[in-house]
Amino acid sequence: MKEKKESVNISDIMWVEKYRPKNLNQIINQKEIIKGLKNLMDKPDELPHLLFSGSAGIGKTTTALCLAREILGDDWKRNTLELNASDERGIKMVRERVKEFASIMKLSLNQTKNERPFKIIILDEADEMTSEAQTALRRIIEDSSKTTRFIFICNYLSNIIEPIQSRCVVFRFSRVSVEELVKYLIFICKKEEIIFDEDALHKIYEYTNGDLRNSINVLQAACTNGKLTTLNVQNVIGTSGKSKIIEIIKLALDSKFNESRLKLLELLYVYGVSETDFLKYANEEIYKFNIKDPYEVSTLIAEYDYRLSNGAHPEIQLAAFLAQLGRLGIKNYKSS
Repeated sequence: MKEKKESVNISDIMWVEKYRPKNLNQIINQKEIIKGLKNLMDKPDELPHLLFSGSAGIGKTTTALCLAREILGDDWKRNTLELNASDERGIKMVRERVKEFASIMKLSLNQTKNERPFKIIILDEADEMTSEAQTALRRIIEDSSKTTRFIFICNYLSNIIEPIQSRCVVFRFSRVSVEELVKYLIFICKKEEIIFDEDALHKIYEYTNGDLRNSINVLQAACTNGKLTTLNVQNVIGTSGKSKIIEIIKLALDSKFNESRLKLLELLYVYGVSETDFLKYANEEIYKFNIKDPYEVSTLIAEYDYRLSNGAHPEIQLAAFLAQLGRLGIKNYKSS
């Protein structure tokens, strides 16, 4: 007889899943939000639609899943629809998947007193939805209010249309503090029996800037042979390509356009850094340079971020961005 292969659970491989909180009490650094949600849960039948906003990796989606689990109980998966709106941005997704799920009334002849009379729809990255799709959701929210609760999750609240915001209770999530993040990484290290250098954990925070999900991924990648050192963290960070962005910016400011462009292409196609991540990290690093008029740089980054968000060709736009930096560099930049 053939031996049966044991199924491998992804949560046993990826620490970010293995240590994902299962209930609201395990969520870190969002104490006021958790307190507010627990107050709403005192009367779950009157739970409003919710809108979670904040930067990536700080617990928005996890909080939504914990909330669904605690309100809906053991059948929470069957009664919860989780969609990533960045994958399906248009009105077709709203009309087909969301409307269909929302229109199915949960019927039960033996409905118990504690059974919740609604389902939950979690729309992750809702700010990536088109305005037409968001507008179509307005009617669905109203028509299905007796059977469905919506939880919208976004990075940028300004990209959510006002009619949806007004129909939701808005919770603004903050970045995880250095104390809370390092404390949680220490907890993981002890669980995994990792010998760690606390300076390495602070190095991870410095790199991720409060993004807990990214911090856990870096931690797992940097733990070799059961040890975590600052050198290991630096090696992991270096291979991610972020450190190369500083070099590209410096070359551009020094008006070495061809060199900066070649390294940009290497970053995009060899290291796999996305164009949006490039601008995000550039925005973080560029102000560390000696630039006399930083408002010009802010305007420049905003302009090219807007172009990319509207579908312009990434390689052409980022090359033009570097060329514009070269013009600024001639006037304002002094190499340290």
